[in-house]
Amino acid sequence: MRISLLALALLAWFASVAGGRIAVAASLVADLSNHLIAITTGFTGTDVLLFGAKEGEGDVVVIVRGPTSSISVRKKSRVAGIWMNTDRVTFSNVPSFYAVASSAPLADIAPPTLLARHQIGFNQLKVQAPATVDPDRMRDFRAALIRRQQRAGLFMREAGEVSFLGNTLFRTNVYFPANVPVGVYLVEVLLLQNGNVTGAQTTPLIISKVGFGAELFDFAHQRAAIYGLIAILISLVAGWLPHILLRKA
Repeated sequence: MRISLLALALLAWFASVAGGRIAVAASLVADLSNHLIAITTGFTGTDVLLFGAKEGEGDVVVIVRGPTSSISVRKKSRVAGIWMNTDRVTFSNVPSFYAVASSAPLADIAPPTLLARHQIGFNQLKVQAPATVDPDRMRDFRAALIRRQQRAGLFMREAGEVSFLGNTLFRTNVYFPANVPVGVYLVEVLLLQNGNVTGAQTTPLIISKVGFGAELFDFAHQRAAIYGLIAILISLVAGWLPHILLRKA
């Protein structure tokens, strides 16, 4: 399995942070059925089970975030009868994957200040755009960004459900599609009571390419020029070979 040294370092750091939180907030304990999702050539998506136990009353909220990056959103307009890109806004600090699950409707268990603090919900994501973008334009492009990520299956369209087994145990499933980006993900679990956080835990999840797919991915990124030439040669051969075979037939 190929896991970068950076990912391992981050895993160790997050594990230490999570351990500190568990010691402080023993009212909540949670874990994942799998801490590593290995993406192979035939990967078609997978579910990861989050399970845990809470002490006392309260509702549970789960937030899953992928590594952040910058994403450009373009607007197309019709110019002289041709559809062209006429506007663009680049957002930074965009999670590559985002999902939320809760044991009750968020509006019923968490005040707006808490939702904003923990970035729970699309409206609370702290994605950033250039200061020159006016508020109306920012709102439209932000909505387009969320729709784009939802169509790709990387942002959940609706909050998932955290179900209880009795009064203590809880569980929820998080689905990761085939196109999920690689990297270190954060799974944050909160225990809420009367609009306050009474327990919290953060658990890392690593998504990594393995096998031939990983080798090809690394080669394409580390030697992009050579990879491009090989791709062009393969395309030329693929187009030329049938023509030769048909001439000989």
